Amino acid sequence: MNKKIKFAIIGCGRVAPKHAESIIGIDGAELTAVCDLNAERAKAFAEKCGCRYYTDYKELLKKDKDIDCIDICTPHGYHAEIAINAAHAGKHVITEKPMAMNLEEADKMIEACEKNNVKLFVVKQNRYNEPIKKLKAALDKGRFGKIFYGNATVYWSRPQEYYDQEPWRGTKAIDGGVLLNQASHHIDMLQWLMGEVKSVNATTATLTHDIESEDIGLAILKFKNGALGTIVATTSVFPHNLEGSVTIMGTKGTVKVGGVALNKMEIWNFEDWNNDDELIAKSSQNPNVFGFGHLGYLKEVVESIEKDLPPKVDGLEGRKTLELIEKIYESAKLNKEILL
Repeated sequence: MNKKIKFAIIGCGRVAPKHAESIIGIDGAELTAVCDLNAERAKAFAEKCGCRYYTDYKELLKKDKDIDCIDICTPHGYHAEIAINAAHAGKHVITEKPMAMNLEEADKMIEACEKNNVKLFVVKQNRYNEPIKKLKAALDKGRFGKIFYGNATVYWSRPQEYYDQEPWRGTKAIDGGVLLNQASHHIDMLQWLMGEVKSVNATTATLTHDIESEDIGLAILKFKNGALGTIVATTSVFPHNLEGSVTIMGTKGTVKVGGVALNKMEIWNFEDWNNDDELIAKSSQNPNVFGFGHLGYLKEVVESIEKDLPPKVDGLEGRKTLELIEKIYESAKLNKEILL
């Protein structure tokens, strides 16, 4: 029997349970330790998962020598430092989105992992949602004809209490705004499906929350293939999350994957309609803000480490999304079109 790949989760906040239940559910994986600055939270999380806990990730790296992979679920501003130190300790690295706060940090993470010959995985779990997989397959088969437009929409609700719960939320240094935080998966999805972006024209504002970062962002994209795109994202929707969607339009097909979080096939129309399309048009998954792809994603991580395969979503792939978001911010700040 193969040796199990041993994981440690750093950060026991909102998304960490998704990672923990996925790791525990994979035959070839084992959750060995967790770490959180809040000792009570770390202890409770560890007891639930049946593993060790720490309050200092550097102590974890020093003591738990047999851990293969560090899974970073902390606030965004800490991703780079933890990833770089984990790489230097010879551990593979998984990081939640966004991989870093800026491209400089991202490049240091990529460099540290390359230098230490460890793998860097950036979590893009929504690519593994069933409706998204169907959309990607249709794109790959050329069913859309000439693609002329793509849209990503995030109409979500984050009351002021959400930002007040943790001092880092809504800060520019550690969290970022709606584009870098809540919408980064949708922005990644749009770029992944539509291809490389040529230029962006954007505007952002903070209109309904007492935070440093933006709570609404709008962008117009020009893609290298000639198509146009839009991004609309806000955390100000009343009274609760309304939609998290991606729409692709071509001369022979229109698809919208929506629901609360890219989990429901809202529109599925093609010129070359077949029997399978009837079933696909009605497909959906139960609403979940984190999507349903963590298990599929982490299974690929385990396989990549076991068989020494390159990650499907690596640091360079994660960097693409970050670059686009950085250019959106630059465009909004300078009030002009920015080339990528």
